[in-house]
Amino acid sequence: MQVRGPQRVAVLADPDGRIWSRLSLLASVDRADLPDESFDVGEPRVSAGRDGEDVVEVELSCRSTAWSAKSVLLRCYDDRLELRARVEGTGDLGEVRLLGGRAILPNGACGTFRSSIDHASVFNPTPTEPVQVVRPASAGAALGIVGDATAGRLHGIFSPPPLCLAFGREPARHATHVPDGDWLTLALLAPVDDLRFTQLRYAPLDGGFLLELDYDGHTPVRGSFVTPTVVLRPAADPWRGLATYRADLVERGFAPARPAANPADWWTAPIFCGWGAQCAAAPIPGQPASHPYHLADLGPAVVPDGLPIAFDLARQDRYDAWLGRLAQHGVVPGTVVIDDRWQLAYGTGEPDPGRWPDLRAWIAERHAAGQRVLLWWKAWDPAGLPVTECVTDPAGTPVAADPGSPAYRSHLAEMVSRLLGPDGLDADGFKIDFTQRAPAGRGLRRPGAPADAPWGIAALHRLLDTLYRAAKAAKPDALVVTHTPHPGFGDVCDMIRLNDILERDPSGRVVPAVDQLAFRHAVVRAVLPDHPVDTDQWPVADLAQWRSYVRTQGRLGVPALYYAERIDRSGEELTDHDLALVARTWQDYRAGRGSPAAGPTVPAPSDPHPVEVP
Repeated sequence: MQVRGPQRVAVLADPDGRIWSRLSLLASVDRADLPDESFDVGEPRVSAGRDGEDVVEVELSCRSTAWSAKSVLLRCYDDRLELRARVEGTGDLGEVRLLGGRAILPNGACGTFRSSIDHASVFNPTPTEPVQVVRPASAGAALGIVGDATAGRLHGIFSPPPLCLAFGREPARHATHVPDGDWLTLALLAPVDDLRFTQLRYAPLDGGFLLELDYDGHTPVRGSFVTPTVVLRPAADPWRGLATYRADLVERGFAPARPAANPADWWTAPIFCGWGAQCAAAPIPGQPASHPYHLADLGPAVVPDGLPIAFDLARQDRYDAWLGRLAQHGVVPGTVVIDDRWQLAYGTGEPDPGRWPDLRAWIAERHAAGQRVLLWWKAWDPAGLPVTECVTDPAGTPVAADPGSPAYRSHLAEMVSRLLGPDGLDADGFKIDFTQRAPAGRGLRRPGAPADAPWGIAALHRLLDTLYRAAKAAKPDALVVTHTPHPGFGDVCDMIRLNDILERDPSGRVVPAVDQLAFRHAVVRAVLPDHPVDTDQWPVADLAQWRSYVRTQGRLGVPALYYAERIDRSGEELTDHDLALVARTWQDYRAGRGSPAAGPTVPAPSDPHPVEVP
């Protein structure tokens, strides 16, 4: 590595001289009320590490338009580089840029400066639509807890994902291909409580890139602030790079070394989740209504009068019918997930008596049959909550529950106790969804939270920590399933779900479900190796892909079945042979688990005519 040039860059290269990047030593730490521009930028100061540490430090100090002092410190070890910025003063954090930023340089160059792109590709650990695991270095990436199914926002399938990218020397051949060759990981390290931003973005432009962190004006600085640390290190491949990233977090005390709870035997029993069956029973004429992607292809935007929509079918009679049909074919899950929407209001957790006349009694019947019941739960939703427990827009309208509000945390803990406790519904845990629906924006208000309440990823962790602790207090073997495969979230979940299946690559080609979910499984195994995996199954494009995935699920984690009658996207019906395939694969999976608590014992039906799958 060499430090050179008027733009204050550090040249990062392999021992053979091949450059990875000319890393900018500039940074911008905006206040919510004032942008940060560097000026009077000095020469970098190079020194040996303190206290005999084997490290070379490069520090760049400058003046700032927003802070009384600012510096960037690059620490160079034999196996890695670490970079962070520090500011002093008073203000609320806006957007932070690292490895680049706005500056007025001594030679007169002004504007935004970036690190150079000398790599060919970027590995992104979070699933996106279009599906593109390794993308060109000129394509951006967002890692965080903000997303949905609209253009430019479909990157919340893991929320939060590992905050770790990998730069590669070679381009990928297809959507899920990870090339061989040298890799360089770029990771963001900090305690979870310090992850007070909603997204980490890799932002490339015209041969350069920088990193952006959104703090949204909700983190006050009173004295000094140090950014999370950017760590760059070589890796043999992205999977080992992710494993090293987790090890770094664990070693520094930023992530738990083990899951918070010992697994109960029943946690890994096969799962039936009713959402796919609900969607398959509530189509819009002409097109499947259930798939949340490619909205222009889904036909009418308004459901015709008299037709149900999917969440209308989270009903006791429907679940009884689906489970009854499955049982007739030897498909008996150990765990049943009641999906969206069993409750009157998302924020309060009161069962809807019109859909579930006696949910407690229904759960008791499942328990008597040797099964467990998880309740689908929508994170962040404020429906039914008082304003003082919410994040609001400037007009005072609630947009999200606020885990920074002590009143909301108390309300949430009470709700969990009521849903899981023996004097309440006596359910067995939660399938958590929509963690990507985090509040984001400078215009939001927090009427019930103190000024220093956590925001962003840190706020989501506090929300899940409240729910998790309450669940374990109510029922020690309760199961909490999330789609949060960040190592720092290993203490607020018991199982990681692979989440919704996506569809196409950037050229419009369909990406097989098995390939997508195998990639996700590899990410989870690298960063949370001791957490079981819920393999999910929705939405599958057609019966052929469904059959292929059914055969694969037991090798990736806990098999999860979402359909009982037909596939929602294609309308194809599940035949007796299809359900026999599920029964057979579940029987093989249970035999492999070798656990007496694998689930109810039901003989697999004979299958004299196996289904042929192309």
